[in-house]
Amino acid sequence: MTRWTVEDVARMRLLSQRLVDPMGSPTEVVRHLTCTQAQDFPGSTMSIALRTTGRSLAEVYDAYDAREIVRSWPMRGTLLTVAAEDLGWMLDVMGEPTLRSTQRRRLELGLPDEVIERSEQVAREAIPAEGLSRSELLEAWTGAGVPVDGGRGYHQIAHLALSQVICLGPTRRAEGRAVEQLFVLSEDWLPATERLTREEAVTRWFTRYVLGHGPVAEADFMWWSKFLRRDLSPVVADPPTTLTSIEVDAVRHWVDPEVLETYGSRKRATAAPLLLPGFDEVVLGYGDRSPVMTDEQERVHVVPGKNGVFRPTVVQAGRALGTWTRPKGKATTVDVVVFDEAGLPGPVERALPRLTQGLPR
Repeated sequence: MTRWTVEDVARMRLLSQRLVDPMGSPTEVVRHLTCTQAQDFPGSTMSIALRTTGRSLAEVYDAYDAREIVRSWPMRGTLLTVAAEDLGWMLDVMGEPTLRSTQRRRLELGLPDEVIERSEQVAREAIPAEGLSRSELLEAWTGAGVPVDGGRGYHQIAHLALSQVICLGPTRRAEGRAVEQLFVLSEDWLPATERLTREEAVTRWFTRYVLGHGPVAEADFMWWSKFLRRDLSPVVADPPTTLTSIEVDAVRHWVDPEVLETYGSRKRATAAPLLLPGFDEVVLGYGDRSPVMTDEQERVHVVPGKNGVFRPTVVQAGRALGTWTRPKGKATTVDVVVFDEAGLPGPVERALPRLTQGLPR
């Protein structure tokens, strides 16, 4: 019987997340990962592109424009990228609980139901087929007398997204300007969606999470999705045949059997160093981040001051070695702040110029 280690978990996750064997298109990547952290639009675009053979940011933008992928708040009140056909059934299950959890804060901000109803009416009237930017939507509300200051605009946007009224779909690209993503009306933009029971949704969500992120403990999935133990128990009691499990430090971890089967032949490939953007799923996709970094490394280097902003990381064999920044101008390599005083391993140090030049653009 194989004795699996935390190092094996970290390495296999690179295989599951398709950072070793990339996929053909951004849409395939997003469907495979199910939900991809997307608070930082440029960073999330890079994360998706890194997992494709083309490594092209433009291909990710094209997938948004083609109505194949969207950004919204499908679970735990977090902005994520999902496949367009998945958003409806996800929000059917998780939208209402999230709305209930934010009701008190909305009332504190002076956003009772009648204000929310007015903001929805204005949004429906103001948003054209090609979409509106965030600032344009806020201007439309301001012009109609709907308050947006003090965080009110954000809460109204999130409320309408959770209510399946709006989502972030197409992009606006202009020479010399940052790419913007535009809000559209969900009913005009999204394809018809399946209607799943809660049990069906949990089964599908858990299965796809394991296939895209495994090996994962059940606690990771509950943290990631905010489903409860009572939701997950029936699924793991009679698990899908597409999944298998291994024991790591006496904790059951679920994984794709194909990843487990190919790990021996692909383990060496997982040692190749990577430059990952902030908020990448390798770090943000799990409640327990110990396979990729220690608590101290996270607190001191990756999220200093606990400000919620995750810095980009240098990763080798699934383990973070430091954080990186790209200097302004035409620098041929990134600047790295290492966790270990001994510095980066020689092969990683020598690979930095190549990795820099290979970042999606």
